[in-house]
Amino acid sequence: MSDNTTPSQEETTNQPTEKGLTQDERTMGMFCHLAAFAGFIIPFGSLIGPLVVWQMKKDQSAYIDYHGKESLNFQITMAIAFFVSFILMFIIIGFFLVVGLAIFELVVIIIAAIKANEGVEYQYPFNFRFIK
Repeated sequence: MSDNTTPSQEETTNQPTEKGLTQDERTMGMFCHLAAFAGFIIPFGSLIGPLVVWQMKKDQSAYIDYHGKESLNFQITMAIAFFVSFILMFIIIGFFLVVGLAIFELVVIIIAAIKANEGVEYQYPFNFRFIK
């Protein structure tokens, strides 16, 4: 046996990084954002997905708590924006707003998930802070 053995996967996921975060914390922070894509499968899934992940893991880490709140706040903001856009469809502009909002939401969710996995406390642009 040589001393050049590599640590097991379990050992590496629980070791803190230079920011003091474990890989598990960063992964769950990422899932807080990616859970919003549940809205493509079930109605209101974009709100329910981040809410479930956040409620399950918020007590385990302040990092996961931060990303869960940030994701949930953004999804509430987007729900309000989509509601207003649907009302504005009566004067045509709502159709353009819905398309623009959908593209914007898709892009920033992916950016937030990547940043969370890198250990960065990402803040969504144009986000109302309902949950503090």
